[in-house]
Amino acid sequence: AIGERKIDLHLRGLAALGADIEEKGSRIVCRASKLRGSEIILDFPSVGATENIMMAAVLAVGRTTVVGAAREPEIQDLQAFLNAMGANVRGAGTDTITIDGVRSLDGCEFDIIPDRIVSGTVMVAAAATRGEVTLERTEPGHLTSLIHVLRRAGVQIETGDGIIRVGANARPRAVNRIVTSPYPAFPTDLQAQVMALLSLADGVSVLKETIFEGRFKHVDELCRLGADIRVDSNHAFVRGVPELYGAIVEASDLRAGAALVIAGLAAYGRTTVEQVKHIDRGYDRIEEMFASLGANIARSA
Repeated sequence: AIGERKIDLHLRGLAALGADIEEKGSRIVCRASKLRGSEIILDFPSVGATENIMMAAVLAVGRTTVVGAAREPEIQDLQAFLNAMGANVRGAGTDTITIDGVRSLDGCEFDIIPDRIVSGTVMVAAAATRGEVTLERTEPGHLTSLIHVLRRAGVQIETGDGIIRVGANARPRAVNRIVTSPYPAFPTDLQAQVMALLSLADGVSVLKETIFEGRFKHVDELCRLGADIRVDSNHAFVRGVPELYGAIVEASDLRAGAALVIAGLAAYGRTTVEQVKHIDRGYDRIEEMFASLGANIARSA
């Protein structure tokens, strides 16, 4: 629902490694007797394409170089995971990743990094409800851009080793310009949640979405709750209102659904969010998570 999510970079990367790509109606069939290392240049730092190429190249013959690679923390974690299994991958976190193929991989035990978007969602919810939350086993360094935005909005944030404390006891301030862009810039996956917060801010905020052309579908639903938001092309102009009011709204996608939950937590009265199947794609029982923090929230069958 958020716009085109092309897989051409995935397929071109696999083809460069020697895979035979065949499209059969709605099916894509990829075959290879043996993959061989190659230099692959990505026109856009796609997270999924970078990950697929990394995983395919670890057992390819020779060296693969990915130029224009995504730099997200998840890429770095994938490198660490593959190397723990015996792969030879380096450069994750930069725009050039080098993979020297190995003969085989072994099993391993591995602790994955915290989900930075879930952490960010809780941080924004605390700010929107003027609450106070401490997140443990998180990684502040992965959320630098969000922390910067929240501090501009007047939210109090303290960070430590694996800890983020968020507190807000006043109406947030407007933030004049937020632009989504690949990591380490502000993530598109937190744009909707922050818009819910800024719909309550004092002043006019401007958000520019550069990743997905359909990522403002939550705007109409936020307006049903009383928000004052105008969209012009890929810009959203958010004129903060003093209060939001409960209504029946519908989640169009994963992060839009999270934004509506946040708005509902901050609104007066009862809010019902429908189509929660989208939210379940990225949050493990979001209602239980917020209820554990004191929210009056429940899932209905």
